[in-house]
Amino acid sequence: MKYFWMLRFIKGSSSNSLLKTIFVRRMLSSGRAINYGQRVAPLIKAEPLRGLVDESIKIEIAHLTPNQQVTLHSQILSEDDDWWMAYAHYVSDSEGTVRVSHDKSMGGTYTGQEPMGLIWSMKLAPGGRQAMRLRKKDITIPFSVTLSVYDGWISNNFDKEAVLALVVFERFYMAPGTVRLQIKEGRVIGTLFLPPGPGPFPAVLDMWGGGGGLVEYRAALLASRGYAALALAYKEYKDVPPPEEVFDSKLSYFEEAFDVLNNHPKIAKDRTAFVGLSLGFTVALLMATEIPNIHPKCLICISGSHIIPFQEGTELFVKDNDYTDKIKFSEEGAMIWRNIPLPFTDNLMPRVQIKKLMKTAGNDHLLTTIFYPQTGHLIEPPYSPHFRITKFKIHSINKTVNILWGGTTKPHSDAQEDSWKKILAFLDKHLRLEYPPAIQSKL
Repeated sequence: MKYFWMLRFIKGSSSNSLLKTIFVRRMLSSGRAINYGQRVAPLIKAEPLRGLVDESIKIEIAHLTPNQQVTLHSQILSEDDDWWMAYAHYVSDSEGTVRVSHDKSMGGTYTGQEPMGLIWSMKLAPGGRQAMRLRKKDITIPFSVTLSVYDGWISNNFDKEAVLALVVFERFYMAPGTVRLQIKEGRVIGTLFLPPGPGPFPAVLDMWGGGGGLVEYRAALLASRGYAALALAYKEYKDVPPPEEVFDSKLSYFEEAFDVLNNHPKIAKDRTAFVGLSLGFTVALLMATEIPNIHPKCLICISGSHIIPFQEGTELFVKDNDYTDKIKFSEEGAMIWRNIPLPFTDNLMPRVQIKKLMKTAGNDHLLTTIFYPQTGHLIEPPYSPHFRITKFKIHSINKTVNILWGGTTKPHSDAQEDSWKKILAFLDKHLRLEYPPAIQSKL
């Protein structure tokens, strides 16, 4: 259980054109040739062919024979050169049509009526690396999704089967007109995304978890929805100060980051929210409660640890050997960290229930808590695949391990879709106020 605190074929970007051409040729040249005689060849309609990753797609396959069994197969090649795929079995109606938004999948990586199942149910393709994570690194170019249709119900060896129809559509994190600015001001490292238009814009400070790095895609998507967003690097990234400086007792690095965002000329001053996942959840809470000059309008805290802040001079992170007796292992051999009170040392006060504290303070009306049963730790933007087990690098010992993040695919995917809608509604309620919406551009 996870909780929030709240083409017909199209030409893509030049960097992907060669990849698409090679892939399409391979698909069309594999298997036997199909002779349709006087019958119209099957056709895939996908709308929109170019859209943001949080937009749903309407998929329809026309010109099949009535009651024909077909397999729909989707694929993405990640920037790490890993293939991700999903497939589903359908039966065409009396008119020879399959409407994914209306019809039920009878088998595959998902079943039932799931308009976006061919995206959110994607898994790493058999035979490739496992325990990887599909994360966009270069958010200036889209994910290219290849959708193919095959005769009959098949579940493997797709490259050996004849393709009835094929389409490529693109999924963007950045809407047209969104501005991406690299930030290096003082010690602060990050990327600022600004929506189209003159501003000033309400803003979001976006912080991911303990894996570190500079993760941009959620901030880019927030900017595409009208919010200036600073993706903040604060751990394990070039030019970011060492942990003992970033996590000093005054949280001065994070105060500087807030000032960089709040003082930008296109930002609506003092109309800022914090969004944090995992360790970012904890940082967001600490910033809001421990830094006197910071007063965010709202916080959205996802899958984190809520502990009373550390005292002056205490150490923030556990030592390498701390809590090793509490690490468990799944049947697959992946580490389970649920019993470790990350990221704090044990000389601090134990966890507290935020809801109870808010009620005691008479502020429970300011708290919205959303529970999602059977949901894992890694809540991503909507329609992202479910990452139950992934590789995770423990930088302090320079070792990569497999971590069990948990969750069941269908409930997890539903949670990602529902939570994103609620996040945007929550931000709109607390940040927009007198500021008009940003200019929305069409892809």
